[in-house]
Amino acid sequence: MTIPAPQHQDRPGGWISTGLSWQDGRALLGAVRAARVHERAVAPGAEVGWLLGGPRRCTGAWLAGATERTPCPHHAVIDPDGGATQCPACQSVDRGLALARDQILDDGRTYLLYLAWFGEGLLKVGLTAEQRGDARLLEQGALAYAFTARGGLPAVRRAELTVAASGLARERYKSRLKADHWWSPGDAAHRRAVLTDARARAHRLLDGHAVELFADRPVVDQVERYGLADGAPETYREIAGLADGAVVAGRLRPPIGKHLFLDQADGSGPLLLDTRRLTGWTLTPVAGRPSEGLTLRERVRPPEPDTQEALF
Repeated sequence: MTIPAPQHQDRPGGWISTGLSWQDGRALLGAVRAARVHERAVAPGAEVGWLLGGPRRCTGAWLAGATERTPCPHHAVIDPDGGATQCPACQSVDRGLALARDQILDDGRTYLLYLAWFGEGLLKVGLTAEQRGDARLLEQGALAYAFTARGGLPAVRRAELTVAASGLARERYKSRLKADHWWSPGDAAHRRAVLTDARARAHRLLDGHAVELFADRPVVDQVERYGLADGAPETYREIAGLADGAVVAGRLRPPIGKHLFLDQADGSGPLLLDTRRLTGWTLTPVAGRPSEGLTLRERVRPPEPDTQEALF
């Protein structure tokens, strides 16, 4: 489904979106204009409206030792519907991407190994810098997690590979697969039991590794924080494409990782926005405008499995 974009006159300059991040337990939407940086807390219940202006541009890179994002020196244009939010040149120097690609062997920081639960059968192992706290788990939309071990980057990376190689947990899952499990997050006791057992099994695998094992760190459950205690909406429309002149608007629900549900004023049901799609577009605030110019995909809760045959 595509909602056509309206015809528009020249628009005033806006802010270039840098997407959603989590800091100190809060979700923040970021944007830049030249050297100015603006961050807005995502407040459930707030009304938002953004008019998108193109072209979509690279948002720059986080360089080693930097405390702020370095703007793209090329002002490069990127694919309006692509998953990448950086041009190839910025990707090649981005510290976070280099870490993910094992191009940084050690940086002197302390890291935490974690196990994260994204749904039944979706157990993930990963690492995060200790100074970031739980920000990475929140940005990934982990429904529950448990910190498992601590150490320097080389040791924690070896521990991560050991756990992944055992089949206990995987290193990554696609965003769509995670979202499919929002309809049935299960109960907190089950999530806690799965993670407690998985951590004990991971500790047996890591016996002899040069990491500090955490036996008593609590399992942290985030389902209620994401507003998923009763599951995701039965039906919703996922924003699958944005375009110059599009409007994204609605009333915010609690953020889930980097995703936002926006309830529509006309009662047509919520839209789901992956804020990574918003990154790189120039945003101009608008009020009282409906969402338009969007490519949408219908998402419907799948039916419960039919167990009738198992009864006879």
